[in-house]
Amino acid sequence: MVSDLAYVHPKAQLAENVTVEPFAYIAGNVIIGEGTWIGPGSAILDGARIGSKCRIFPTAVVSGIPQDLKFRGEETTVEIGNGTTLREAATVNRGTASAGKTVIGNNCLLMAYAHVGHDCFIGNNVILGNGIGLAGEVKVDDWAIISAGTLVHQFARIGGHVMIGGGSKVRTDVPPFIKADRDPLTYLGINTVGLTRRGFEKERISEIHNIYRAIYQNCMNVTQALEFIEEKFRQSPDRDYIIEFIRKSERGIIRGPK
Repeated sequence: MVSDLAYVHPKAQLAENVTVEPFAYIAGNVIIGEGTWIGPGSAILDGARIGSKCRIFPTAVVSGIPQDLKFRGEETTVEIGNGTTLREAATVNRGTASAGKTVIGNNCLLMAYAHVGHDCFIGNNVILGNGIGLAGEVKVDDWAIISAGTLVHQFARIGGHVMIGGGSKVRTDVPPFIKADRDPLTYLGINTVGLTRRGFEKERISEIHNIYRAIYQNCMNVTQALEFIEEKFRQSPDRDYIIEFIRKSERGIIRGPK
């Protein structure tokens, strides 16, 4: 159902059961999947690719041009997966020549006033709290939760299953499975509650915890800690994910507790 009070460009591609409420604006170079709801006063601009069963709440803006002075009008996109919700006044900028697209995965929740900058890659089942800001080219892996008011520096990466406390400043990379808070941002242990809710067994959580003890509590530098982990811990997807994440970190990882 498309309201007579909404504007939908004739070239926009909408599945038959998309709902568009009054005063929404949908540009021409747009694709919207089945069952998606476009709320009143929202703006879906050129380059938006929105999956099925998404909800775009009032005054949200999808695929606004990048806030990047290097942007020269190149044709780029925003790709939003299935089942994702953007609450009131959330904004997602499209890509630049750097990556060509901004991507948000399936079943994500962007709360009110959350901002996702150009060329960001957001995984599945991610929650971005009220008023958070992701600068350009940030990567957030699956199941991460970034609490309200957090600011994330450009090029930073946040690992999967991470919980970041409200009002944080993320200047360096946050490795997977952990909790982080304070200023400067600090490792505060394993995200045990989150991992338990997602079906991680106690033995698996315990091994992740022991790996991070080697990184943050054994008085070794990062290189030494990773070598120790490879030698002392059996190979597993969790172990290898942590090692690969840290080795590929370009900004370095957050500090440990003093």
